[in-house]
Amino acid sequence: MDTIVSDLSFQSRKVANTVGAMLVATWNVNSLKARMPRVEPWLAEVNPDVVCLQETKLADEAFPHAAFTELGYESIHHGEGRWNGVAILSRVGIDNPINGFADGIDPDPDARLISATCGGVRIHSVYVPNGREVGHDHYHYKLSWLERLVQHLNTTASPSDDLIVAGDWNIAPADIDVWDRDVFEGSTHVTPAERSALEAVKAWGLTDTFRDRLDDPKLYSYYDYQAGRFHKREGIRIDYLLSTADLAKRCTLDVVDRNGRKGTKPSDHCPVLAAYRGVPSGARS
Repeated sequence: MDTIVSDLSFQSRKVANTVGAMLVATWNVNSLKARMPRVEPWLAEVNPDVVCLQETKLADEAFPHAAFTELGYESIHHGEGRWNGVAILSRVGIDNPINGFADGIDPDPDARLISATCGGVRIHSVYVPNGREVGHDHYHYKLSWLERLVQHLNTTASPSDDLIVAGDWNIAPADIDVWDRDVFEGSTHVTPAERSALEAVKAWGLTDTFRDRLDDPKLYSYYDYQAGRFHKREGIRIDYLLSTADLAKRCTLDVVDRNGRKGTKPSDHCPVLAAYRGVPSGARS
């Protein structure tokens, strides 16, 4: 990982950082129907090779495949309508897609996981359950969901593969990833049990390249719409890309694109991107 850029406008950095590398993005769009006027121009400008989307809030039949085709992307979607929903867009092919957990694992009632091979890299788009409140049934569902994610990885892949798990994890990995730890005391997203469950996922063989090299505070991906949190930089880092060891060594860039959170009717999440050398990419100039 020889080039790391963080918390900058994507447009402000040198394109040379991603030429010859696969550029992968993850973005919780918080309703794709509402956010398409933001997503389409962002894709046209940034031109990532692979995009993992979360919280599309669409049924499969309502997903705008044709619009993404016009932009040069194949797409797959796993949705349920009003809530949740995950997708993968790719300019480097989509092979062997799986909706949800692999066969033999307790199925998920929600549409929170989709995976496929894109340009030789196994890509997973994940929308980890929120948990709602500590001790709630949804909190226990969140912990169980992460356990089943490890089972899914064990069933479908190997840590020696080129593999990325990207999305909205709904967990701040460490206190540095929260603008004020005291504000979250007793709440979800920061509890030892959640962080332990995340560490178990990483222990399968995944690296958080963003934090592996960066210890800067105020590098967040999510900002609540209320109280001017974005402009005050009062956020949390819950969106990230985890990659297997060999791929992590070839990571040349990690970035939170704050411009994706600015302007008219944004998602409450920023796009997060990483670039990896030595894997197929689309033409970028």
